[in-house]
Amino acid sequence: MADGIKPDQRYDHEFRNEYQLSTKTENDDAGRYTLHGYLYGDCGVLSMKLMKAGTSDAVILVAISKHAFDSDVEVGSPSAGGPPGYKSTPFHMKMARMGNLYKLVDDHGLIVGGAVLFPEQDRLNVGRIFVSPEHFHKGYGIFMMESIESMFSDAKELVLDTPIWNRRTNAFYTKLGYTEVRRDREFIYYSKKR
Repeated sequence: MADGIKPDQRYDHEFRNEYQLSTKTENDDAGRYTLHGYLYGDCGVLSMKLMKAGTSDAVILVAISKHAFDSDVEVGSPSAGGPPGYKSTPFHMKMARMGNLYKLVDDHGLIVGGAVLFPEQDRLNVGRIFVSPEHFHKGYGIFMMESIESMFSDAKELVLDTPIWNRRTNAFYTKLGYTEVRRDREFIYYSKKR
């Protein structure tokens, strides 16, 4: 039992925006960061971890990425698709080797989402985050973004972009305090300064 949470407590439906996040960051001897977190909701607790992914995680992360980004047709995408490399195993393996690929693991040890992050001195570029669609609207994306912000607490600015047509992600990043800094014909660019 950690933090008064019983391991058998489970959460099996939406948080309905009512949750609290408790996290703990650890750094192992190899310099890898793992963020352990618990989402507390009306119906229980879900334990998750955001950690660096290895090349052996690439195949699973590609499947989740493809499924997540292809589901954007439900929120305005003109067709199935995603950012460059979203369905490429070599791309994800390269990101893992470079230390830029992260995985979100649930309390059963299953990978349920991922992120590609690019630290740049005192700035973090959130290249992309993705969650398996069967876990949409459960707080996983919020957990992941708050975990990223906690893991990279020394970053003075976090930047990201998302397609103009994607109502879901634009509302999501705005809700998390990201501010639109510019837009072009295809994307809205967001920033969060600290």
